[in-house]
Amino acid sequence: MSSPDVPTRGPARPGPYVVTGFLLAIAIVIPLYVPAYSVDEPRLAGMPFFYWYQMMWIPITSALVGISYWLVSKEDRRRRESVRGVTGDQEER
Repeated sequence: MSSPDVPTRGPARPGPYVVTGFLLAIAIVIPLYVPAYSVDEPRLAGMPFFYWYQMMWIPITSALVGISYWLVSKEDRRRRESVRGVTGDQEER
Protein backbone atom coordinates (compact mmCIF):
# COMPACT_ATOMS: atom_id res chain seq x y z
CA MET A 1 0.00 0.00 0.00
CA SER A 2 1.15 3.51 -0.70
CA SER A 3 1.07 6.27 1.84
CA PRO A 4 -1.29 9.20 1.25
CA ASP A 5 1.69 11.55 0.68
CA VAL A 6 2.96 9.65 -2.39
CA PRO A 7 0.99 10.49 -5.56
CA THR A 8 0.13 7.68 -7.97
CA ARG A 9 -0.30 9.98 -10.97
CA GLY A 10 1.32 13.15 -12.21
CA PRO A 11 -0.52 16.34 -13.11
CA ALA A 12 -3.15 16.04 -15.81
CA ARG A 13 -3.14 17.93 -19.08
CA PRO A 14 -6.64 19.17 -19.96
CA GLY A 15 -6.30 18.66 -23.72
CA PRO A 16 -7.09 14.93 -23.99
CA TYR A 17 -10.02 15.23 -21.59
CA VAL A 18 -11.52 18.20 -23.46
CA VAL A 19 -11.23 16.39 -26.81
CA THR A 20 -12.73 13.25 -25.26
CA GLY A 21 -15.66 15.21 -23.85
CA PHE A 22 -16.25 16.85 -27.21
CA LEU A 23 -16.19 13.51 -29.07
CA LEU A 24 -18.59 11.90 -26.60
CA ALA A 25 -20.89 14.93 -26.74
CA ILE A 26 -21.07 14.54 -30.52
CA ALA A 27 -21.98 10.86 -30.13
CA ILE A 28 -24.76 11.71 -27.69
CA VAL A 29 -26.23 15.03 -28.82
CA ILE A 30 -26.45 14.65 -32.61
CA PRO A 31 -28.56 11.45 -32.56
CA LEU A 32 -30.86 13.09 -29.99
CA TYR A 33 -31.75 15.90 -32.41
CA VAL A 34 -34.65 14.06 -34.03
CA PRO A 35 -35.88 16.84 -36.38
CA ALA A 36 -32.68 16.40 -38.39
CA TYR A 37 -33.63 12.88 -39.47
CA SER A 38 -37.39 12.49 -39.02
CA VAL A 39 -37.99 12.25 -42.75
CA ASP A 40 -38.80 9.45 -45.14
CA GLU A 41 -36.55 10.42 -48.06
CA PRO A 42 -33.87 9.62 -49.21
CA ARG A 43 -34.28 5.88 -49.07
CA LEU A 44 -31.40 3.43 -49.00
CA ALA A 45 -32.28 -0.03 -50.36
CA GLY A 46 -35.94 0.73 -49.66
CA MET A 47 -35.24 1.67 -46.03
CA PRO A 48 -36.46 5.14 -44.93
CA PHE A 49 -33.85 7.73 -43.97
CA PHE A 50 -35.10 7.69 -40.37
CA TYR A 51 -33.89 4.10 -39.87
CA TRP A 52 -30.65 4.03 -41.84
CA TYR A 53 -29.48 7.32 -40.33
CA GLN A 54 -29.80 5.83 -36.84
CA MET A 55 -28.03 2.66 -37.93
CA MET A 56 -25.24 4.77 -39.46
CA TRP A 57 -24.55 6.26 -36.02
CA ILE A 58 -23.76 2.88 -34.45
CA PRO A 59 -20.30 2.49 -36.05
CA ILE A 60 -19.66 6.24 -35.82
CA THR A 61 -20.39 6.21 -32.08
CA SER A 62 -18.25 3.10 -31.64
CA ALA A 63 -15.35 4.85 -33.34
CA LEU A 64 -15.79 8.01 -31.26
CA VAL A 65 -15.90 6.01 -28.01
CA GLY A 66 -12.84 4.01 -29.09
CA ILE A 67 -10.86 7.18 -29.86
CA SER A 68 -11.94 8.67 -26.53
CA TYR A 69 -10.82 5.56 -24.66
CA TRP A 70 -7.46 5.61 -26.45
CA LEU A 71 -6.90 9.29 -25.60
CA VAL A 72 -7.74 8.87 -21.91
CA SER A 73 -5.69 5.66 -21.61
CA LYS A 74 -2.69 7.32 -23.24
CA GLU A 75 -2.95 10.32 -20.88
CA ASP A 76 -3.29 8.02 -17.85
CA ARG A 77 -0.18 6.07 -18.89
CA ARG A 78 1.73 9.34 -19.31
CA ARG A 79 0.64 10.52 -15.85
CA ARG A 80 1.62 7.22 -14.21
CA GLU A 81 5.00 7.14 -15.97
CA SER A 82 5.75 10.71 -14.91
CA VAL A 83 5.39 9.71 -11.26
CA ARG A 84 7.42 6.52 -11.70
CA GLY A 85 10.19 8.48 -13.37
CA VAL A 86 10.30 10.95 -10.45
CA THR A 87 10.26 8.26 -7.75
CA GLY A 88 12.77 6.13 -9.67
CA ASP A 89 15.21 9.08 -9.82
CA GLN A 90 14.75 9.85 -6.14
CA GLU A 91 15.41 6.23 -5.09
CA GLU A 92 18.73 6.13 -6.98
CA ARG A 93 20.18 9.06 -4.97
